[in-house]
Amino acid sequence: MDRDVESPRAGAFEFTGDWREFAPIAFTNLLLSIVTLGIYIFWARTRERKYLWSRTRFIDDRLEWMGTGLELFIGYALAIILFFIPFAALNLLLQGLLLRDHPGAAALIGLCLYLFLLYLAGVAIFRALRYRLSRTYWHGIRGGSNSQGLAFGWSYLWRTLAGSLALGLLIPWSMTSLWNERWNAMSFGPHEFESNAHPDSIFLKFLLFYLAPIILFVGIFVVFIMFGVFAAATGMGPGQSAPPQSLPVMLIIIGVVLYLGFFIVLGVIAMIYYAAYFREVVSKLSLGGLEFDFNARTWDWIKLFLGNFALVIFTLGIGQIFVGYRNWTFFVRHVNAYGEVSLDDFTQSTTKKPGQGEGLLDAFDIGAF
Repeated sequence: MDRDVESPRAGAFEFTGDWREFAPIAFTNLLLSIVTLGIYIFWARTRERKYLWSRTRFIDDRLEWMGTGLELFIGYALAIILFFIPFAALNLLLQGLLLRDHPGAAALIGLCLYLFLLYLAGVAIFRALRYRLSRTYWHGIRGGSNSQGLAFGWSYLWRTLAGSLALGLLIPWSMTSLWNERWNAMSFGPHEFESNAHPDSIFLKFLLFYLAPIILFVGIFVVFIMFGVFAAATGMGPGQSAPPQSLPVMLIIIGVVLYLGFFIVLGVIAMIYYAAYFREVVSKLSLGGLEFDFNARTWDWIKLFLGNFALVIFTLGIGQIFVGYRNWTFFVRHVNAYGEVSLDDFTQSTTKKPGQGEGLLDAFDIGAF
């Protein structure tokens, strides 16, 4: 049976949940995580995903999350045992070399550790997406990948380093190429994802972010020069009639305003780039007869960030339990699908299901919800 989703108004994606309905789950998860000293967090994450997936409709059926808290816990425990205990031992060796005045050997070991961590971060990002697709069901059909993510780890390592070449101007290429490689290794049912994102359409926005610190520093310097000229002309300088304490107080106020303004402006410009990046990569993603689109603009991302920030700050951190809910609903609200999908062509995925969860991603603390 064909399903036509050519018009975004057809509502290919829809979220039917409500934060009041989600609140008992969130507060129960918080309480149990505190009582169990954080161990319950893996089961808490599973409960949240089951709720969010079950309230998300794609075309004519709801999504299902089939992962378990035990899978996430085992994945995290294996990551700690297999990687972080040996890393702790190597760190002791590194300190010993420094104490024995072998800085060259210590620097070499430190560089190798950094490169290996970068490689593992790439493997973690790949395997997390692979795991989530393998536990996401629609019409009883799941996704996945036959790749273990080891090759992607090397790509993540060298492309991330290469992105820093040419004074960092290759970063858009690095980000889009890694997105393409990761998604091109994934599938859902019998269909493979295809991603063809290109950095050209986002490079100018990245260049704006890239040059922003220089422009802002020059602007701040000019403001201070102009203030000095103004102070001398209005009698606020040394030896003038104005109270001597007024000048340093004004300088402090101006410095604080400029300091905060620097990071606010830089943050807005960063969101301009990221909003353009996300629109580019999602719009170049397809699956079978479906093409995807993401219509969130910069202001939408700013409202999401400010809302999350205020929620956490004004609740003294308790509101963090709703951040995942807000992020998920934001994504579902702005993603669109176009084209046709035939349920008769959708057979079950033959990819191997991973046995553990997102252990490396959790251990590195680099995961998104």
